Amino acid sequence: MSFINICRDNTDPFYRYKMPPIQSKVEGRGNGIRTAIVNLAEVSRALGRPPTYVLKYFGSELGAQTNESQDRYLINGAHDANELQDSLDGFIKKFVLCASCKNPETEIQVKKDILQRDCKACGHLSLIDPRSKLSSYIMKNPPDGGKGKKGKKAATATANVVGGGKTIADLVTDQKNDDESGETSLVVDENDDDDFLTKKINAEAAALADESIEVNDDDWAVDMSKEAIEARAKLDGLTLDSNAEFNQLGEWLLEESKDSKEDLPSDIDIYKKIVELEILDKAETIQVLAQTLFDDNIVEQIEEHLGLLAKLIKQEEENSKAFLGGLERYIGLENTSLIEKVPKILMALYDKDLISEEVIISWGSKVSKKYVPKEVSKKVRKAAKPFVKWLQEADEESDEE
Repeated sequence: MSFINICRDNTDPFYRYKMPPIQSKVEGRGNGIRTAIVNLAEVSRALGRPPTYVLKYFGSELGAQTNESQDRYLINGAHDANELQDSLDGFIKKFVLCASCKNPETEIQVKKDILQRDCKACGHLSLIDPRSKLSSYIMKNPPDGGKGKKGKKAATATANVVGGGKTIADLVTDQKNDDESGETSLVVDENDDDDFLTKKINAEAAALADESIEVNDDDWAVDMSKEAIEARAKLDGLTLDSNAEFNQLGEWLLEESKDSKEDLPSDIDIYKKIVELEILDKAETIQVLAQTLFDDNIVEQIEEHLGLLAKLIKQEEENSKAFLGGLERYIGLENTSLIEKVPKILMALYDKDLISEEVIISWGSKVSKKYVPKEVSKKVRKAAKPFVKWLQEADEESDEE
């Protein structure tokens, strides 16, 4: 079975949160016509939500009655899979994705008259619009374990589903939001009005009564052992979407070098493969290479692949940022032991004229959650700070001269 990204707006070739696409079947005729969602249970399990929530959302969005009978999920009328998939995107945005980090590692909590998403990736709490018809249904039918819990929690991410319902996501722990105050913030997803402000005040008051959340000092990272990387590559290779070519390139490189990076194809063969996949001028190609060409000997390996990297990056700003983004993802999530070597890595890229000082300074001066969670981005850029500062000072001295 093919899998698609839970957040279809995410174009990361190694996006690890997958779900099966909606499969529907139209039954009956005339006034009795209806649509059966064949795999709603599997889709809901990937999202970590009860199937009834998704079914009720479809009913309210499509203006049709729904029915659940013996694990069969039905909607009155004829609705094709594409229409249901587009509607599901709205459900995911409103009831699954974290409003801060956009990860689907969330739980719905019901507290008094408040519905909120509790993110297990970044610890962020975001309010769910109480005006939605589904919100009223959830209030009356809260998820198991989603009501009245307090204090520190840990949960296994259910979004990263492989065939058979297995997961490759590791255990993640609660963390506080990135606010300088250190307090967990609540964000209203829709435009504020009096009703929302009232809800927000009540939610913050309820949060004060909760036990304090302890911050785990360990790096937030998934299990990126060799086995996990191979499993992720195989999963991505099955994805039939606009990222299929990048997934194929990444899967091929990881498979070829599963024993050692010395077993990687030659730069010429890698270049031919990129041409064959027709992704030569795509910034995502550079991002894939940044995540698959290196290991602990990255500084030396930059020299080994200099010809290929120089030809693809070409000192273009978009390509340079994509390469740094791929490195940030590899270093921050897959090989955290390299974080302390970030200054040496940047020096190698700068010294070999792969990345300009302007791009490095710009990248190092601003935290971004485009490629990794914000907390991980902070750690990588904090490690880069000495080299970025050196570049800035050298630039200032040059200006003075």
